[in-house]
Amino acid sequence: MRKMNLTQQQNEIYEAARRKTQPPPRPSSWRLWLAFWPARVLVGVLAGLFFLFLGIPLASLFLREPPAAIWASLQQPDVGLALQLSVITTTFSTLLAIIFGLPAAYVLARTVFPGRKILETLVTMPTVLPPVVAGVVLLLAFGRAGLLGHYLNLLGIDIPFTTVAVVMAQVFISAPFFVNSTKAGLEQLDRRYELAAYTLRASPFYAFRRVVLPLIRPALLSGIGLAWARALGEFGATITFAGSFPGATQTMPIAVYLASETDLDKAIAISVVLLAVSFGVLLALRLGQRRLIA
Repeated sequence: MRKMNLTQQQNEIYEAARRKTQPPPRPSSWRLWLAFWPARVLVGVLAGLFFLFLGIPLASLFLREPPAAIWASLQQPDVGLALQLSVITTTFSTLLAIIFGLPAAYVLARTVFPGRKILETLVTMPTVLPPVVAGVVLLLAFGRAGLLGHYLNLLGIDIPFTTVAVVMAQVFISAPFFVNSTKAGLEQLDRRYELAAYTLRASPFYAFRRVVLPLIRPALLSGIGLAWARALGEFGATITFAGSFPGATQTMPIAVYLASETDLDKAIAISVVLLAVSFGVLLALRLGQRRLIA
């Protein structure tokens, strides 16, 4: 009888402990919504106002002129030259950002050395620097009387107000977007995959090319897209360092600025093209990243 009482008492203790460890019952969804409805409404209103603030100005650009008028404006020769120049220069600047930015991102993400924080700040500076100031510093460095431009001029190399200056301005402004995105991808990557490749006697270059790069592909694509879109929309540094010469340095953003002073329809048409291309590239990157992650 005492054993039965002892066993019954133990069972009651175990049952009480089990009830304490179980989580409390969750309230129903409608009760949960009623409990937090003020916060949900506030968040929804603030988010909706923010989306409207961004969306209405962009939508007004498409609603301002009919498609026929926009197409007619795009048929003008100077618009075609600006579009062609923008495509060529942004392609070259993005390639240069990848070639030089990938090693820089690897050094910042995988090595520890004195002055690393200073270099990280230096890489981020062009993203917060006013574009006109970026053009001024490029002019002071590579101009005819600049820090380096003086010696280049002695060799017969003149960079300012040329197509090369357009590419340099775009790289200066857009490359940090690629470097920061790639650096974030390298920092989040589990290094055990890379170490496993080393244990199989893979060379560092082979491990980086066949293991690291495929694993950080979403970060690479995001950085490439952001760099290309930023180079496409670059204006301040380009007009300051390269000027505005049709067919040589007049890119799409500069063409918008000049057309807005004389022909608003042309400015709207070029702006629509820039907006559509940038939105398409960014949307494609978002969809591509989701597929890669999935």
